[in-house]
Amino acid sequence: MITPTGEDLVRGHTVYSCVMGSRAFGLATEGSDTDLRGVYLAPTPLFWRFDKPPTHVDGPADEQFSWELERFCELALRANPNVLECLHSPLVERIDATGRELLALRGAFLSRHAHKTFVRYALGQRRKLEADVRQYGAPRWKHAMHLLRLLTSSRELLRTGELTIDVGPAREVLLAVKRGEVPWPEVERRMTLLATENEEAATASPLPPEPDRARVEDFLIRTRRASALAADGETSAG
Repeated sequence: MITPTGEDLVRGHTVYSCVMGSRAFGLATEGSDTDLRGVYLAPTPLFWRFDKPPTHVDGPADEQFSWELERFCELALRANPNVLECLHSPLVERIDATGRELLALRGAFLSRHAHKTFVRYALGQRRKLEADVRQYGAPRWKHAMHLLRLLTSSRELLRTGELTIDVGPAREVLLAVKRGEVPWPEVERRMTLLATENEEAATASPLPPEPDRARVEDFLIRTRRASALAADGETSAG
């Protein structure tokens, strides 16, 4: 078997890809980038070699990033915000049977761990914004907008057990922040309030304490086995 490049794996073995960023969040404006995120399934025989297939690939298109299926599942089980949001994009670009099964597992990845990961990520971003204010007198307003969006999404996830990434009617309020029309002290106040609401929501969240790791692992094993059998069939036929 010829060793495929990372770009070959994305082009030929993607099981799911979607549009993320402002377009998926309902915050796109004229000139917004189209951020592509995807999941590829590296053929099982590639894992039998010393040199393993890449866990992620940047490209081949601009603003495109993909994860190998196992790595994607690992990150989703850890409640990585960027990965979980990919599973809930309203803009699906490409999907096959494996990708549809992956989407059907969305609920298995969700747990109360999301409280820590989402809020911890938000806290890190807030510190960067505060550093910008100290150094330049103003934050990067686009980043401030997305931080408010993330905290709102996290709060609703903890309250309802469902992750929704489209901001809906909050679009204009958030875009006003992006344009710098909302004073930084008011943005700070909103961030602090949302962080408090996240804490309160976490105490009575309908989310389970842990993700359904066994269900996800069963999916991964079955998928790897099917890939191995398909490769064996191709070898026999050849």
